[in-house]
Amino acid sequence: MATIEPELKKVLERQHYSIVGTHSAVKICEYTKKSLRDEDTCYKNKFYGINSHQCVQMTPALNYCSNFCTFCWRPLEYNQGQIIEDIDGPEFIVEESVKAFNKLLNGFKGNVKANQKKYRESRDPQHFAISLTGEPTIYPKIKELVDEVNRQGKTSFLVTNGMYPEQLENITPTQLYVSIPASNELSFLKIDRPRVKNAWAKLLQSLDILNRKGKEGIRTVMRVTVMKGMNMDHPEEFAELVKRADPWFIEVKSYMWVGYSQDRLKQENMPEYEETKAFGLEIAKHCGYRYIDGKSESRVILLMKRDEKDRWIQFEKIKEEALLKVAKEKEEKKEEKEKKEGIKKEINIIETMKQIRQHDESAVSLACHDSEPVKTKENTSFIPLELVQIKN
Repeated sequence: MATIEPELKKVLERQHYSIVGTHSAVKICEYTKKSLRDEDTCYKNKFYGINSHQCVQMTPALNYCSNFCTFCWRPLEYNQGQIIEDIDGPEFIVEESVKAFNKLLNGFKGNVKANQKKYRESRDPQHFAISLTGEPTIYPKIKELVDEVNRQGKTSFLVTNGMYPEQLENITPTQLYVSIPASNELSFLKIDRPRVKNAWAKLLQSLDILNRKGKEGIRTVMRVTVMKGMNMDHPEEFAELVKRADPWFIEVKSYMWVGYSQDRLKQENMPEYEETKAFGLEIAKHCGYRYIDGKSESRVILLMKRDEKDRWIQFEKIKEEALLKVAKEKEEKKEEKEKKEGIKKEINIIETMKQIRQHDESAVSLACHDSEPVKTKENTSFIPLELVQIKN
């Protein structure tokens, strides 16, 4: 069975990752901890209503990625490629991710600085942020993983670099993100450094799928990561990509000078919140979107064509629909089982009748065989004695 390289495992454990199976992981977000201490919440709470203390930050493709992005805070030298061997099942990953999440938060139980009501709620996480590290769509069963999250009545945000558009075709997360760190192909190749052929064309194809998904009712997001001195010079080109994807939301977020990205970029490449907001407004000006909300601590803003109540996720509705769907599936399985049992019963009756008929035929044949033959005057053939007696 394929396992994570020992050196990589040491690095991840030092960073407080919890390894799940052979290729997945969970890590507690700082905003989850802050939420439990009633200090702050993630921008996803501010923009969409996600409870930070019930959010599982995870990946099913631990350090598997198609790109070597310059701004990535992960250790690129430990990239494990684009093929996952010995694949774990989706149900296993979801179940074990929840266990890992709960275990990582055990220290908050009884902690005087923690909100114990929130801690109790955290034992039943309601959201999966599938974006921790690596490219999640490399996991071959990403659709089934999202389906399992949906089946449990939980919500999910899936963030992808768009290099595997075929994986996005039938996927149905609560919110689908495509990350856009560049406005044109030349800049994209320089910043993202993809290891797949026709990478820019695949990204555009993913934007087309994002457009279609949005019209089908899937909440869609175009995530623009901005870096000073690298990609903040062509807002009109970003706007053209927005028009192509036609997302429900645009998140314009500053690159953060943290982790291993400090070895590749400089602190001055990280824009301030006001700079991020100003550039986002320039993009909006060219594509008919407008500023809706922002979180300065995270250096991120939200753009929409117009603010709507639909941006707040209806968690209770999602939960109820999932429970109703599960109940309906159980009823259908029960009816199917009863139908099969009824058919089986009919077959058994027919088989029994067939056996009775064959038994009767065998009995008659045996009786005929055991009768005393009588020779008549008319011919030389023999007939059973019983028939002769009846005839006479």
